[in-house]
Parts: sequence; C-alpha cells; structure tokens
Amino acid sequence: MDSLLQEISTGKYKKIIVMAGAGISTAAGIPDFRTPGTGLYSNLQRFNLPFPEAVFDLEYLRDNPEPFFMLASEMYPTHFEPTSFHDFIAWIAELGYLKRVYTQNIDTLERKAGIDPDLIVEAHGSFSGNHCIDCNAEAENAEVESIIINDKSIPRCKDCDGIVKPDIVFFGESLPDRFHQLMETDFDDVDLAIVAGTSLQVSPFNQLPMMVPKGIPRYLINKEKVGNLGSRKNDVLILGSLEDHNVVFSKFVKVDKKEESQSTSEIEESVSVSEGTSSVVDTAERTESESLSEKPDSEAKEKELTEDADYDGSDIESEDEDGDEDADERSGFITSLLKKLRVV
Repeated sequence: MDSLLQEISTGKYKKIIVMAGAGISTAAGIPDFRTPGTGLYSNLQRFNLPFPEAVFDLEYLRDNPEPFFMLASEMYPTHFEPTSFHDFIAWIAELGYLKRVYTQNIDTLERKAGIDPDLIVEAHGSFSGNHCIDCNAEAENAEVESIIINDKSIPRCKDCDGIVKPDIVFFGESLPDRFHQLMETDFDDVDLAIVAGTSLQVSPFNQLPMMVPKGIPRYLINKEKVGNLGSRKNDVLILGSLEDHNVVFSKFVKVDKKEESQSTSEIEESVSVSEGTSSVVDTAERTESESLSEKPDSEAKEKELTEDADYDGSDIESEDEDGDEDADERSGFITSLLKKLRVV
C-alpha cells in the first residue's frame, strides 16, 4: 500500500482511473447492499417488500412509493461525510492525476470530498438531481430534500403531479448516457487503475476493470478477490477491510498535504526575502541616482569619466562570482521546493 501511495505522490502515474463501490462508504455509516446480516438488502424486512430489490424497482415505486422515500430520508447525503478513501481520491485529483472516478455509489460523497464533478461518473445515478418519473421535469434539489427529510412525504411534480425521485438509477431504467459515452474512450489512455470496495456483481459496471489495457497495473483494494483481478501478472491485490486501509490513506494524505503546505510557506518566505532584498537594492540605486542628479551636469560627467579611467574592473569579477554563487544557491533551493510541489 505504501509503495502505491509513494508512486502516486511522486507522479509515476498521471492518468489514474478509480472504480469504486459501496465498500468505500461503509466507514461513513452507509451500509453496502449485499453483505449478509449488515447489508441494505438484509435489513429491509420492516418495509414488507415482496423482494429486497423492489425498493429500487420503478414499477413498484409507482404503486408503493412509501418504502423508497422512507429509506431515502435515512440515506440522504446530508447525514454523511466522506471517508478517508474519498479523501484519497480527492488527493489524487488535487495532484492532477485523476482521469476519472467511476462510482456505483449514489451518496455523492465524491462531490462532498471536493472532487470536480467533471471527473466523476455516477454510474448508478445519485442524489445530486431530481426528476419526475412521468414527464421528466426537473425539480429543485433543496425543495425535494426538504420534502423527503423534513416532511417525511413524497415529492410530486408541479407540472403533472407525477412522483419526483432523486436521479438514482432504478431497475428498469437505463444507466446515464455519460457512463456509456466516457467508458468508450477513458480506458484507451490510462496508466493506473484502482478498483475498491465492490463485489463487481452488477453489469455493466463489472466490465470496467476488463477494459483496462493489458500491461497497465490494476490495483484491487477490497475485502475479497473479485472479477478477473489477479489474472494478469501486473495485477496487485490488497485484500482486507477497507476501513483498516483508510487509516493508511488518512495518515499518508495528511502528511503529504502538510509537506506541501510547509513547502509553500518556505517558497513564500524565500520570495518575500528576495523581494525585500530587491527593495533595498532598488533604494540604494535610487539614492545613488538621485545623488548624481543633484550635481551639476559637468561635475557628474567628470566623475563618470574619472571612474571609467581609474577603474580596472577587478572587483566586478569578484562581485559577479559571489553573486552567481548566491543566485545558484537560491535557485537550487527554490527549485527543490518547487519539485516537492510538483511544479517543475
């Protein structure tokens, strides 16, 4: 794990695709779907559903919307904060190395972690928008959230009185066009793939790891081996509880950000000192210039000619050498700091 983080930190990989499932959000208090006993589908008996998946079935929603909206009121992103793994993905994005994160999660925690939405593909939709299931009219997010959470009610379309639901993909609905469009091109140019927190049981998301070109390293950070990960010689499997790995992510990302912050402060201090030195030099030059300008033109001219005739230039060479050494030292110092920040 440490070697992966170091390699990302030093810029070995600059076109990283992350494929994530519910397992990256369990540390936030959001249950996954399929874990026996603790998963979402194992704890829906209170809704008296004909089958667990009915809570996300479009036709069932039309006839019995109450179970879904009761569940939605508990699952709304307002109740949760990003995990260390979300922060890890956000850190990759801050470095400029995240090409895309494909997530099966509907919780929008990638967005809450500060990742640019353009870098996110919410393969199964999310709570980030709302539309009528009949006329497809869009509804204001804050208003829908208030109706679901505060009023414990079912939001209705203002145009046709149809049910308004969050833009979560239900059984019977197509995945977002964005998913299909980007998956066709993203994997043509990738240098590292990370798969995390997923059972890879849902199609077509479970096809994504196989789209990574052979020869490109694929890291699986997961509770167990899934899919065909581990079948290629450059696959790396890091198995175990993702929550345990979150400790590593958290410590590493915090340390790396702290180093960047310190480097930034050092650069700013160096620049400040340089600017201060320049100010002193400028003042000295202005004083000398003003002193000369106060003399009569003839006297100033005579002084210049005398200095030109008597001055052999020996101390210029000495001063230039000292100046070059100082400049080289400053340049090397600032360059090393900029390398820490990955600017050069």
